[in-house]
Amino acid sequence: MLKRIGVVVLCSTQKETFLAWTTLSIIILIEPQISIVAPLYNETESLPHLVSRLNAVMETSPLFIEVVLIDDGSRDSTAALMQQLALTDARYHCVFLSRNYGHQIALTAGVAASRATEALFIIDGDLQDPPELLTRFYEKYQEGYDVVYAIRKKRKENWLKRAAYKSFYRLMRAISYVDIPLDSGDFSLISRRVADVLGQMPEESRFIRGMRSWIGFRQIGLEYERDARVAGEPKYSFKMLRSLAYNGIFNFSEYPVKLITRLGMITISLAILYLIQTLIKKYFLGDVPQGFTAILFIIILFSGVQLIALGMIGEYVLRIFFQTKGRPLYVVREVIQQQQRQSTNRLYTSPAHKPELNQII
Repeated sequence: MLKRIGVVVLCSTQKETFLAWTTLSIIILIEPQISIVAPLYNETESLPHLVSRLNAVMETSPLFIEVVLIDDGSRDSTAALMQQLALTDARYHCVFLSRNYGHQIALTAGVAASRATEALFIIDGDLQDPPELLTRFYEKYQEGYDVVYAIRKKRKENWLKRAAYKSFYRLMRAISYVDIPLDSGDFSLISRRVADVLGQMPEESRFIRGMRSWIGFRQIGLEYERDARVAGEPKYSFKMLRSLAYNGIFNFSEYPVKLITRLGMITISLAILYLIQTLIKKYFLGDVPQGFTAILFIIILFSGVQLIALGMIGEYVLRIFFQTKGRPLYVVREVIQQQQRQSTNRLYTSPAHKPELNQII
């Protein structure tokens, strides 16, 4: 953020004493108080609407605000529009990732790129999260809350998606060892210290709303009505939603591992009961069961339980496999800040380590 001020300068020399007063006009770089962070992927249709509403928010707010837009490897003209915007408006700070990494990683890159001294306001680029709510969120921040998360009291999606989201959040509430609020997504305002802690967390399979809850500090929710997309089609496919749900379940719950133990105990109990029944029929009733159907049932039952157990263990092993590779979470292709293409070291690091990454200037 740039601010022009007047400065009075006192000049003197050793040879002769005199006072010379002059007023200089200088430019001072002021760190923004708030960073609005929005990841984008193929949002050519919605980006003009987003910029218009963000400009209105910044023009009416007394706060110094920057907007951090992250291009998550878009295949349409989103990146070109972002470049044009960032080169003409110093309030916009644009980060271009080298490929599509997914929403959660793009959001992580935006948090790392932000320069806010007070708080970060995280929204979706499709305007389902109204940026005009910044004032309400910031008021709660001023009351001492480090995390102000949004609670969706009403959604404008089809009934199947609404039912799936509702079921997932209640499942997470039941099995998670972290208190994850019901019906709250990534839309939130987080303090600078929460953002710094979030950047130090090295998870490769990220579930930011769970990580945000795990960090702690004072947190509060604000209800809002989630809008429909302003333009374009949803970018979260069923496969992506399933992957996000898996990250939440396997990263923030011990239940899958404990469920394997419980299934094992249940199958052993069933086997013992069946053995007792067989012995009673043989020695007391003189009836030896034929056994083909029973054996087939037991084989299928045990095989199914074993495959489920292997699948659950595999989810944990898969996450360990990717985590131990030690790769950076993302690679930045280009950065435009203060209307200039420039490199910023903190953007080229991951929580795991600081590699030397290629950049295009």
